[in-house]
Amino acid sequence: MPYIGFEHLDAEVRAIHPAHDIGRVDRIGRGTIEVSGLSHVAAQGDMVEIDTPGQDVRRGEVLGLGRDRVTVLPDGDIDGLQIGAAVTLVGQGRIAPDDSWIGRVVDPFGRALDNHPIFRGPTPRALRGSPPNPTARRALGDRLETGMRVFNTLLPIVRGQRIGLFAGSGVGKSTLLAKLARGIHADIVVIALIGERGREVREFVERVLGQEGMRRAVVVAATSDMSPLARRRCALTAMSVAEHFRDNGRHVLFLADSVTRFAEAHREIALAAGEASSLRGYPPSTAHQITALCERAGPGAGAAGDITAVFSVLVAGSDMEEPVADILRGVLDGHVVLDRQIAERGRFPAIDLLRSVSRALPGCASEAENTLISAARQRLGTYDRSAMMIQAGLYAHGSDPNLDTAIDSFPQLDAFLSQDEPEDVAASFRALAGCLMPEPAQEGTTSE
Repeated sequence: MPYIGFEHLDAEVRAIHPAHDIGRVDRIGRGTIEVSGLSHVAAQGDMVEIDTPGQDVRRGEVLGLGRDRVTVLPDGDIDGLQIGAAVTLVGQGRIAPDDSWIGRVVDPFGRALDNHPIFRGPTPRALRGSPPNPTARRALGDRLETGMRVFNTLLPIVRGQRIGLFAGSGVGKSTLLAKLARGIHADIVVIALIGERGREVREFVERVLGQEGMRRAVVVAATSDMSPLARRRCALTAMSVAEHFRDNGRHVLFLADSVTRFAEAHREIALAAGEASSLRGYPPSTAHQITALCERAGPGAGAAGDITAVFSVLVAGSDMEEPVADILRGVLDGHVVLDRQIAERGRFPAIDLLRSVSRALPGCASEAENTLISAARQRLGTYDRSAMMIQAGLYAHGSDPNLDTAIDSFPQLDAFLSQDEPEDVAASFRALAGCLMPEPAQEGTTSE
């Protein structure tokens, strides 16, 4: 059982507000309500609680301010709301993470989802924190052990790096995220499950992540049936939790699944607030929302730790030019593309290496390691350009020495991309070198 100290009790007492400002529902529109009596005290983004007779108190967020009324987006549908219903101003929706949250599953409001009591920490944090001063941030750190050979060598992840994981549905994205959560060396893992199906949250926690992964993890979950306010808040809450541990000097691995659902939730909120749509239906503020979230991750400054982040993106039909994917590629330090055709032939993780890149290279690898990485990419690229001709039986061995070498190496390299690494990075590079070594020709054989 986690330690419960005076600081936890003090935080709970300080969170109690004996007096609140109360307004009344003045108008009910299509998805939003207007409230009178709060315009002189409410601020943009404040949280409110709406009293609905015979139902649980529901939350809402202030979207617009007028001289006499404020516009509120309820957390959920508006069924059951009545003119004159009491609306209590709660204030800025802050979160107060605590070390006792490690191993727990919480909702975007910091409430426990695993049926056990949870305590708020002593220091509330804003959901929209500021990134470290760009002139004071450290450079990217050392290469991290990941437990997978492809990420130890060809797509290295370094401390403080931010990468994107681009995939369609059903190609192994969640499984890969869980392997990274278990394998990457970090002090704390913070996972944001944004808009996931309800049954998948428990499956991810118990089966995919497992007890080993949960020992150092905090999971923030908002299921697909929750309101756009909760789904957007899920990513912001999870990042605030990661910043709490970073500011305590720890190395945090942040995993978000997925930024696409975060952007979709923001789109619903922005359109309800009256913002015009563009960018294939996304409002212009979407780009700022995504980049602001990503910039909060990365290397810290001074005595603070670092946040190494993996942001997953759902790409329909492998369209890397859709708005969310295009925005993310421009701000991240690398991207990993999962391909459905590779998944369909049974190779997992279904990484398309030729479309993936780590911007930690070449700086995080030695000259010899970079030579191996370059040779592997060249051979895979050579094979890919001639794959259709090879599979159709139109290529005669001996016509092109480079293609011959690529054909000989492809089975080993393709298998290498799916292999776990029980040892370390050096062992992964030895295995990669073995894949690039041509098989010795047997005596008595001649090339065609």
